[in-house]
Amino acid sequence: MIWTYVNWNISPEILRIGPIALRWYGLLFALGFFIGFYLMRGIYRREGRPEKDLDTLLWYILIGTVVGARLGHCFFYEPSYYLANPLDIVKVWEGGLASHGGTIGVLIALYLYTRKKADQPFLWLADRLAIPTALTATLIRLGNLFNSEIFGKITTVPWAFIFERVDPHPRHPTQLYEASLYAVLFGLLLILYRRGRYEAKPAGWPLGLFLIWVFGWRWVVEWVKEPQEAFYLGLPLNMGQILSIPFFLIGLYLLFRRK
Repeated sequence: MIWTYVNWNISPEILRIGPIALRWYGLLFALGFFIGFYLMRGIYRREGRPEKDLDTLLWYILIGTVVGARLGHCFFYEPSYYLANPLDIVKVWEGGLASHGGTIGVLIALYLYTRKKADQPFLWLADRLAIPTALTATLIRLGNLFNSEIFGKITTVPWAFIFERVDPHPRHPTQLYEASLYAVLFGLLLILYRRGRYEAKPAGWPLGLFLIWVFGWRWVVEWVKEPQEAFYLGLPLNMGQILSIPFFLIGLYLLFRRK
């Protein structure tokens, strides 16, 4: 069989009207929240929680995601630049969101939300929110693919992508690696929930599984991913791997802790 590399040159913009552009990344990001909202509505109906609370929860999660991901990018990956140019932190439209920061932002948002909702404890909600979060993570990585960003190192594997907007070299399509892994996790968590397995162990174990899966595989994929920033070159681990370790350890604790 003769393999040929995939030449990837799809525009990140779906359409443009004057100065306003609809981008694949933004559409997929929004689609994740849209589908996630309806998944959570089904969960709330199934477990007798007030559906009216979902509107408030959506805003908490949306703000926590964007603020956390933006601050994570600014201070984990380019701290010297943003400390010297603090006003640029708010320029989200210029790109730059970090998944580790987004995870921290979501967890903080959940904590603040559940403080006011006695019938929706933190771990109960985080366990269930892990399902749509895995789906959203899948769609966001597909958005990265359309942006020709967060790609892998140069390689000769037969399934390599040539990101023509970047350079002429075949590279690991790490966006698809991560998207595929997150999609599997989404399916697994959804099946476990629908089969009633969430109640079989102490609260927090689905969140633990989520953290182990996402950040364990993230640690692995980083080995073939092109470094996003140059300031940590030369270290035995890159920033994505370093930041994944504490999340992975927290996941282990949640998965195996006693009731």
